[in-house]
Amino acid sequence: MHETLSYPEAEPTAGVLLIHGLTGTPNEMRHIARGLSRAGFLVHSVKLAGHCGSEADLVATDRHDWFQSVVAAAEMMRREVEHFFVAGLSMGAVLALKYAIEYPRHVRGLGLYGTTFFYDGWSIPAVAKFAFLLPLFQRLGIGRRKVFLEAPPYGLKNERLRQAIVTKMNSGDSSAAGLPGNPWPALAQFYLLSAEVQKNLHRVQAPALVIHARDDDVASLRNAQLIERKARGPVETVVLTNSYHLITLDQEKDVVVARSVDFFRRLIGKRQQEHAPSRGLAETVV
Repeated sequence: MHETLSYPEAEPTAGVLLIHGLTGTPNEMRHIARGLSRAGFLVHSVKLAGHCGSEADLVATDRHDWFQSVVAAAEMMRREVEHFFVAGLSMGAVLALKYAIEYPRHVRGLGLYGTTFFYDGWSIPAVAKFAFLLPLFQRLGIGRRKVFLEAPPYGLKNERLRQAIVTKMNSGDSSAAGLPGNPWPALAQFYLLSAEVQKNLHRVQAPALVIHARDDDVASLRNAQLIERKARGPVETVVLTNSYHLITLDQEKDVVVARSVDFFRRLIGKRQQEHAPSRGLAETVV
């Protein structure tokens, strides 16, 4: 259910749980996982229920199953570290927010990459504005076998990487690069999850690093701005200028790693200062 990355020469006191997006795979998070691991963090990349298989496997699960994948991985990881962080890409960021809402005392900080509450990027077709009806369609049994196929540029500005990902998506091996489309029932569950988290964003108390591409083709900056407006905890926003939606893979993936490492380390330092024992007068006299 998860991938573990750590370096044996150091005993990590801080860990980061990474969550991939809808129809995606833990491979979306591999670069940031390795970067965080090299920086001394213990890293788990969770595989969400129903993913890395067929469309039928995905449709057989719902938002509750996806969230339980996160909860189970978090419970395992929290026992191993003192400082626990959760980070996600796209829908994975929404699940990270939901975890922070449901378990506010467990999360030291959040990494929110290309957060997607709405599919409103510049590559999304106009018909997508009716996607809010998908939960109703699901209740009525409409569109059980329908799929919204992915379209260029597939979340990637890097053309060479884009071609490699498309080849893998169309190979039939969804464990490599995810499914080539979003089944309507899964999208319906996504919109229900999105609505639930939006309604409770005011309950997010954990500090959040929001990284979003200005030219995100899938989810516009409005998604990041919603977090800035509604989250109760401090929000630090980074806007990338040379990437599309999959910022953990695209041209500025190293920036995502560097800013995440810096953000998490600062939160650890702040916590250590807060819990440092007070020093008496005799200790401060030289």
